[in-house]
Amino acid sequence: LLRVEGASCQRLGHLSPLAMPGGDRAAREPWRMAAAVLFEMDRAAEIAQRFPAQAGVATVIGMLQRRLNCVATTSMGRWFDAAAGLLGVSEVQAYEGQAAMLLEGLAERHGKVDPFADGYTITVDGVLDFHPLLAALADCNDAAYGAALFHATLAAGLIEWVTRAATQYEIAHVALGGGCFLNKLLSQALAGGLQAQG
Repeated sequence: LLRVEGASCQRLGHLSPLAMPGGDRAAREPWRMAAAVLFEMDRAAEIAQRFPAQAGVATVIGMLQRRLNCVATTSMGRWFDAAAGLLGVSEVQAYEGQAAMLLEGLAERHGKVDPFADGYTITVDGVLDFHPLLAALADCNDAAYGAALFHATLAAGLIEWVTRAATQYEIAHVALGGGCFLNKLLSQALAGGLQAQG
């Protein structure tokens, strides 16, 4: 979350970081992002059970245990990957953005749901954290419902996050940028929600 005025740019907040076991490889293999989330939730024993077809499971668990080759990212795309991995929608992507597109398609087919009320937190220093949402998705047996819940809660959290910053810093105009805003469900929900907040 950035405030840009002329040539100056001020960081107002960011997404909570996620570990990327194997670095960029985790962006191509959503199961790795899901494994990192499970590990953070003290559910490492589930990783091998959930992803038995992945030959590198033991290596990824070892990386997470030793915090080796697990760079941190605050990219929204990796949150989509983690959700897709946890819901069993995509373990390995054939092309960039495939997991996010599959989630969007499932959510669209399912239809609207209410956001998960306790699905995110915002710290006083502007860190938006969706770990509670991912914990709920880890136990969700309906991928389409989970995808819809993910989109609804993501939009609700982003709307609250941006609205707080806009109010605090007297910002009247907001620009949405990044590949995740190619997602029609997310961009429309966010734009509509922010417009409703003025």
